[in-house]
Amino acid sequence: MITDLLSEKEQQLVQFIKYQQSIAIAYSGGVDSTYLAHVAHNTLGKNARIIIADSPSIPRSELKAAIEIAEERHWNLEVIKTTEHLNESYQANEGDRCYFCKNELFSEMANWCMQNGILKMAYGAIMDDLGDHRPGAKAADEHLVLAPLQEAKLSKGEIRELSKAAGLPTASKASFACLASRLPVGEEVTVKKLSQIEMAEEVIKELGVSQYRARHHGEVCRIEVGEDDFPVVFKNKNRSYLVESLLKIGYKHVALDLAGYRTGSTNGLT
Repeated sequence: MITDLLSEKEQQLVQFIKYQQSIAIAYSGGVDSTYLAHVAHNTLGKNARIIIADSPSIPRSELKAAIEIAEERHWNLEVIKTTEHLNESYQANEGDRCYFCKNELFSEMANWCMQNGILKMAYGAIMDDLGDHRPGAKAADEHLVLAPLQEAKLSKGEIRELSKAAGLPTASKASFACLASRLPVGEEVTVKKLSQIEMAEEVIKELGVSQYRARHHGEVCRIEVGEDDFPVVFKNKNRSYLVESLLKIGYKHVALDLAGYRTGSTNGLT
């Protein structure tokens, strides 16, 4: 249900975007950036450009789904290649990996905007992100990237409500982060590892679980799913399928984390 307060916040968002005259939105296909892209497109039309990065840290299935959403809604979508995976500082994965990833994205976006006459850049940071450790926010500040959802003081729950009212398919989409986040801090990021993680998560997704991660620990794949989905994993056929499939991908051991799914669980682990 859209309350008067929530409707007012959405109007504040519309007015903020309208004031920019032209804007490029960093889009990933997630809940927040999809809603921001939707509002920007409806507000500025051809002056709203939706930019999605194609890199090894994005699963092909996620990229495909995001592109389909944009095309179905006739957004002005641009796919740009980013090469953060070639940056040694990104590869080192020392806790500030997201800074180098976002710095690469915003640098490429800035170049594109200059070539195409777009005045401002924006990304989908929300109120929930404030106070959290977000190296990517530092890169956004350095590139003068706007955070319209924060300007409108919108939270994740509110964005889901507004997305549902707008008929966006991402309204109830599970949280997602780049594939590199599945590696423990300090373990080198390589394209080979990212590919292995991507294949593992495609296998897990086939089971129909709502939220999942394939945490990469060398020869061990540590699977995280929500506690409600434990019975799904423990079904004999599913369990056997997971183990057999992940061994074929290259892991030697497959483990289910009994603590369940949680964000940032690779931080500080070795």
